[in-house]
Order: sequence, then structure tokens, then C-alpha cells
Amino acid sequence: MEKHSTDVRARAREAAVAGARGLAVAVLGFAGSVSLFVLAVVSLALVPLGVGVVTTPWVLTGVRSFANARRVVAAQWYGIRIPAVYRPVPADAGPWTRCFGMLGDPATWRDLGWLLFDMTVGFVTALLPGALLLYPLEGFALALGLWRVFTDGTHVGWWYGFVPVSGQSTALLAGALAAVLLAAGYHLSPPLLRLHFRLTRSVLASGQGELAERVRVLTETRRDAVDSSAAELRRIERDLHDGAQARLVAMGMDLGTIEALIDKDPARARELLAQARRSSADALTELRDLVRGIHPPVLAERGLADAIKALALRLPLASEVDAELAGRADAPVESAAYFAVSEVLTNTVKHSGADRVWVDLHHTDGMLRIAVTDNGRGGARIGTGSGLSGIERRLGTFDGVLAVSSPAGGPTMVTMEIPCALS
Repeated sequence: MEKHSTDVRARAREAAVAGARGLAVAVLGFAGSVSLFVLAVVSLALVPLGVGVVTTPWVLTGVRSFANARRVVAAQWYGIRIPAVYRPVPADAGPWTRCFGMLGDPATWRDLGWLLFDMTVGFVTALLPGALLLYPLEGFALALGLWRVFTDGTHVGWWYGFVPVSGQSTALLAGALAAVLLAAGYHLSPPLLRLHFRLTRSVLASGQGELAERVRVLTETRRDAVDSSAAELRRIERDLHDGAQARLVAMGMDLGTIEALIDKDPARARELLAQARRSSADALTELRDLVRGIHPPVLAERGLADAIKALALRLPLASEVDAELAGRADAPVESAAYFAVSEVLTNTVKHSGADRVWVDLHHTDGMLRIAVTDNGRGGARIGTGSGLSGIERRLGTFDGVLAVSSPAGGPTMVTMEIPCALS
């Protein structure tokens, strides 16, 4: 009996949460979709006049951020993954190239079509979970006597659903209908909100050209991976040449001098020997730092969760890490996730103005999900030179995705997903 009452309370709480979330998505989504769609239409209409060439990229960037925010919510609430596949635009591109580059991207038109969907079908499917829980309150109020405010008992003064309320008997019918609606909301609110996000995925995700788009993305990420690997090799070579190698060469020369002076000038030989010892220690430190930059020892020894916790402990702001992994991913996946989180945390410290950051790390349904949230000023965007584009390319090598929700004034949430298995 106690277990049953606990299950009922849990189900009621789940329905209430779904209703509240649905109302928030419906209200904010409708306002955002209508505003952005109107701005997009006006901006596109101004393209022939030249003004739209400048304004359109900004408007479409806002549309993408709005769509990405819905992707984040779908993944966080119901684990529904909606890939964001946008063609990259060079950071130094001019207004003309940026405008027509974005307009030539099929994902742009999917986003605009989704805005239409979100202000109509999406609005209704998001509103229903909350409506099924709130609308019964009116029926109960009518049954308790509120009907007297709307009618004198001789004619219909109010309609509740399909029930014409003209007296106490019809008001009780309205109360019965309200009870049915509340029971429906109790059972249907979570599935209805999940349906909303599944419909959103069907509109936002690529359709017939998905395979061709996938091939294009894989080709680009492979090229980016090759370029990144070449750049990393050049960095390692430069660090070795300018750091450890130079110290080892100097130490070798000191040892040669020591060999010549050991009989003639023992005091000078001892000084050079001490200098050589310091040089060897410095070279060892630089080599350890170099190795740590390639693959941190804590990551190899203790796994991704502990490595990210160690990262957070070194931050100059308050941090909280919630990590639950039942095993370990492949080493390349762990490395990519570690350096992606490291880059996001570095951006947070440098640019966000936050005083607190939260990191959430979980593996569900074959997907490694990482969310980094801060309470800073917001305004982070992919492709604005913040390092997020590099993270997106790094994750794309493993078929991963990056979504950023960062409205002006904050908070900022960066969500990363990498498909992988744990062992």
C-alpha cells in the first residue's frame, strides 16, 4: 500500500513537472518563434536592397541559437537527440559570403520551417500537458458554485468544454468532465511533452538528404582531424625543440666542460654540475607538461570522471561536478571529451565573468553526455572565435555534437554528446 502511494505521488510529480515544462516551452517557444520568423522574413525581403545582406546572418544566427536551445532541452529532459548539422562559415568571411553561405545551407531552411511548426503544431503539443492539468481547476470551481457568477439558472451562461452550464446539475457535469481531464493529464502529460520533442526532431533533423549531408560532415571532420593532428605534431616538435631539447643540449655541453675541469678546477666543475642537475630537472618538468598536454596521466590512470574532477579543482571559481560512468570509453573518446571540457572551462574562466560552474557527466542510451553550465553574462556563440568551433570539430571526428544555449545575461549551457560504449 505504501509503495502504491509512493508511485502515485511520483507519477503526479512527473505529470506536474511535464505540465510546467510544457507551459514554459509553449509560451517562450511561441514568442520566440513568431519574433524570429517575422525578423527572418523581413530581413530576407531586404536582401535585394543590400540591407538584408548585413542583417540576415545575425537573424539566422539567432534562429540557430533558438533551435539549439530546444535541442538542449530535448536532450536534457527526455534524452531525445536532435543533431545540429550546419555548414561552417569562415570566421573572417564578409557579410556577402556569410549571408549567402548560410542561405545555401539546407539546415537554415529546416530551421525556418521549424519556426512555423513551433508556433502552430508545436505550440499546441507543448501546451496540452499543462492545459490538461490546469483546465480542470475551472470545472471544479464551477461545480463548487462559481457557475452562479455566469448564469441566473434560466439560460446557458457559460460553456465548460462541451458542457453548457446553466445550473448546479450541469455544473456538476462540468466537474465530472474536469475529473476526467485531470485523470487524462495525470497519465498523458509526460508522453505528450515527449511527443512534442519527437515531432520537433522530425522537423529539425535532416530528411531525404541526410545521407549526403552525413557524408559531407564526415568528410569535413576527417579533414579537420588531419589538420588538427598535423598542427598538434608541429606544436610538439616546436615545444621539444625550444624547450627540452635546448636544455638537454646545454646540459651536454656543461657535462663536457665539467669533464675538462674536473681535475683543473673542481670548484667550477661542481658549479657546472649543479647547473646541469637543475637543467635536467627543468627538462624533465617540461617533458612531463608536454606529455600531460598530449594525454594527461590522470586521464589514463583514473578515467574521464576523475580527470574532469581534477580539472574542476584547479579552477579559480566554485565548481561542482556530477559524474556517473559505469565504465570507461575508448581512449580517443576520453581524450576528446577531456580536452573539450577543458576548453569550455577555460572559456568560462576567461570570458564568462561567472563565479560558479557546474559539470554534469553521464552515459545513457549509448551516448556520453556532458553539460557545462555557468552563471556568467552569457553571449557565447559557436564560430565567434571563442574556441567553440574547435570543440565542435573535435567532437565531430567521433560523430559527436555540440549545442550552446547562452542568452544575453546568462546562464550559459554547453552540451556535448559523443556516441560511444563503455567497457
